[in-house]
Amino acid sequence: MEQNEHTKNKSISILGCGWLGLPLAGLFVQQGYRVKGSVTSEEKLETLSDKGVLPYQLKITDQAIDCNDLGGFLDSDILVINFPPGRRPDIDTYHPAQIALLIQAIEVSPVRHVLFISSTSVYPDLNREITEKDIVAPTKGSGKALLLAENLLLSQTKFTTTILRLGGLIGYDRMPARFLAGKKDVENGDAPINVIHQDDCIGLISALIEQEVWEGIFHAAADEHPTRKVYYTLAAEKAGLEVPTFAEGKPLSFKIINSDKIRSRLHYSFKYPNPLALL
Repeated sequence: MEQNEHTKNKSISILGCGWLGLPLAGLFVQQGYRVKGSVTSEEKLETLSDKGVLPYQLKITDQAIDCNDLGGFLDSDILVINFPPGRRPDIDTYHPAQIALLIQAIEVSPVRHVLFISSTSVYPDLNREITEKDIVAPTKGSGKALLLAENLLLSQTKFTTTILRLGGLIGYDRMPARFLAGKKDVENGDAPINVIHQDDCIGLISALIEQEVWEGIFHAAADEHPTRKVYYTLAAEKAGLEVPTFAEGKPLSFKIINSDKIRSRLHYSFKYPNPLALL
């Protein structure tokens, strides 16, 4: 696609072209950006090339960044950091160390704007609605890791950082029918859920970049928050799977993610405001 005046000579690098990053990269190519994308395995490089994305193989540990051309990959105006903390016991120190190494590389690159894809898991269950103004220490290792990573990025002065905290990711090949199907006495059945469709993740990321929102923290979850019981029961029924049963009478543990800030700031309407409509 021919570049328009907004995207002309602008380049975007996406660190992590998996379930979310790959279709995001494809959209940016269609919009006329020069797009660079990273994957961890050599086998996936061709998938990026097929979408018109310049491919890079990149792996980050807490000790080093292994990339076939890190300088080339970071030779962009905008960097989208889109890889979640891994499942490991030391993740609250390992993931921030990964981000610290990445920051060192960004500081000597042309990157001036970073969009960090985070998660609403930075919040524990507070049994109430949560906005971006809430400052509460996470309880889970992954939440601690993400919050430390966010703060490292936000404290930098050589580039700006926007934080996008996404709810539970759903859509296309990631639908919830099998998550709880057939399980018995599942707890927290009356707790509201916080999910967001892949298309809305991509729409919000694109809008943040299009509107040049280069600073701030934003939450993103669908407008409606059905209970776990209603959602996963309907999901199993629609898929023809065994319906889960839920424990009764136990205290609820939940949070409700409020996304008013990003909707009003971007004038964005969710494509899938009601998760039940997707089942």
